[in-house]
Amino acid sequence: MDSGQLRATVVGFLGAFAVLGALLYLVGVGDLVEVLRGASVETVALVIVATLGWLAAWSIALRTVLGVLGVRLSVVRSFLVFSGAMFSNNVTPFGQAGGEPVTALLISKVANTEYERGLAAIASVDTLNFVPSVTLALVGAAYFATEVTFGTRLRVATGVVVALALLVPGAVYLGWRNRYALEDRVVAAVVPGVRRVARALPVFSAPTEESVESRIGHFFGAIERVATDRTGVALSLAASTLGWVFQMIALYLAFVAVDQPVPFSAMLFVVPMGAIAGVTPLPGGAGGIEAVLVAVLAALPSVSVSASVALAAVVIYRGAVFWVPVAIGGVVVSVVGADSVG
Repeated sequence: MDSGQLRATVVGFLGAFAVLGALLYLVGVGDLVEVLRGASVETVALVIVATLGWLAAWSIALRTVLGVLGVRLSVVRSFLVFSGAMFSNNVTPFGQAGGEPVTALLISKVANTEYERGLAAIASVDTLNFVPSVTLALVGAAYFATEVTFGTRLRVATGVVVALALLVPGAVYLGWRNRYALEDRVVAAVVPGVRRVARALPVFSAPTEESVESRIGHFFGAIERVATDRTGVALSLAASTLGWVFQMIALYLAFVAVDQPVPFSAMLFVVPMGAIAGVTPLPGGAGGIEAVLVAVLAALPSVSVSASVALAAVVIYRGAVFWVPVAIGGVVVSVVGADSVG
C-alpha cells in the first residue's frame, strides 16, 4: 500500500469513527452496553456461522465466474480468495470500488492468471450481487406497502432502491455500448501518465499504447464471456441470492441474540438498504452502513424496538460481517504477499 492509499485509508477510518461516535452519542453508550451485556453468546455464535455461510455462498459465485473464464479454483481456495476480497473492500475507501484492484491482483496470484481476467471476474461478481439485492429490497418494499402506510423516511428509502434499479443497469448498458470509446479514453489518459512516471523512476519500462489496448480488450472480452454464459450467470445469481439470505439471517439472529426478535420480512428491505451505504468513502462502509441500518429499522412500523436495541443488533451483525472476513482475508492477503516477496 503506497503513501497515498495509506492516507486515504486512515482518513476513511477516521471518518468511520466520527460517524460511529455520533451514532453512539445519539443512542447512548450506556444503553447500548446494557443491551449488549444481555446478549446470548450462543446466538451471537450463530450470527458468525451465518456470516461464514454468506462468505461461502459468494465465494461459490466467484468460483463459478472464474470457471466461465477458464480459471479453476477449488472450493476452499475460492473461499479464501473471496475472504481476501472482502478484506480489501473493508480496509479501502469506497468499498468494492476501492478493493477491486487489490482483489484482482490476489486472484491473479492465487489462480496464476492474468490481472485483467481477475479484475473482470470480481467486477462481474460485484455486478451480479447487485441484482438480487435490489430485487429483494423491492420485494420487501412491496410487502410492506400492503401491510403499512409508508412514512417519509420509508418512501425516500424506497425511492432510492427504485432509482438504483433503473440507473445502475442503464449506466452499465450505456458503458457497455460505448466500451470502445471508453477504451480509447482510458488509453489516452493512462499511457502518458505512466510514461512520465517511468521516466522519473526508470525501474520499469512504460507500456505501449498497443499493450494497454490489448489488456483492456482482454478485460472486456472476459466480461462478455461471463455475460453470455447463461448457465454461469444463473448459478452465480443463485449463489449471490443465497449469500444475501445468509446476511439477512445473520441480522435476524442478532435481534434474537438481544432477546428482541423482529419479523424476518423486515430483513428483505433492511439489509440491501444498508449495503447501499457501502458506496460511501468509508472503509467497508463502516459507520455509514450502521447509521443507515438503524435509520431504516426505526422507520419500519413493523419493527417495534428502541434505538439502543436496534444499534445493539446492528453492532453484533456488522461486527460479524465486517471482522470475520477481515480476520480470514487478512491472513490470506498476508500469506500471498509473503509468497510473492519470497
